[in-house]
Amino acid sequence: MKGGVFMLGLTDPGVIAAYLLSIGSALLCVVYGAINWEKE
Repeated sequence: MKGGVFMLGLTDPGVIAAYLLSIGSALLCVVYGAINWEKE
């Protein structure tokens, strides 16, 4: 496996956790905004 996953630095568990947390928080923001869009 040349390049690919290793180019993103995904060999370290801390880096993987940071990627997952940032993507997950972005998705949560989108869902929260979609749910509360019409409430005001």
